[in-house]
Amino acid sequence: MIHPLFWLGLSILLVATSLTAVLVAAIPALQELARAARSAEKLFDTLSRELPPTLDAIRMTGLEITDLTDDVSEGVKSAGQVVKQVDQSLDTARKQAQNLQVGTRSVFVGVKAAWRNFTRPKPTRRTVERLPINEKPPLTLRERESLRQENRRIKTEAYRTEDEDLLSKPTASDDWYNQD
Repeated sequence: MIHPLFWLGLSILLVATSLTAVLVAAIPALQELARAARSAEKLFDTLSRELPPTLDAIRMTGLEITDLTDDVSEGVKSAGQVVKQVDQSLDTARKQAQNLQVGTRSVFVGVKAAWRNFTRPKPTRRTVERLPINEKPPLTLRERESLRQENRRIKTEAYRTEDEDLLSKPTASDDWYNQD
């Protein structure tokens, strides 16, 4: 066997060569690791500077969106109230138009009745003997009852029948209109 010191020296030489090779290979990796650590440090610094204002801006945007939503809700409510008011105004206008139509019809019927009365031949006047008011005999019970029953007609029915009679039935005074 050869000398044990030789083997010891050779082993130490091989270990030293291996360590040197490992160190030569590890130096660029350690440099990259240091560079990555500096980049991470810069990133963390940037995040610590930029993140709070960004988060504040996001929070403010959320609050503004909430305010705008409230404003839009109020606008929709007020628009609904405006629509209700317009609807009520239209109903009022419709009722006024109906009242105007009824009034116009009443005026037309009145003018027509006045025209008939004006254009009808005047009857010869006769003298009517009337008793003075205090000389009239008092009404009997039957006469009073018959007067009450006659006065009980519903007003709207009386008006309607009078209007229909005036508008639909030709009279002798209408002959002037139909003459050729």
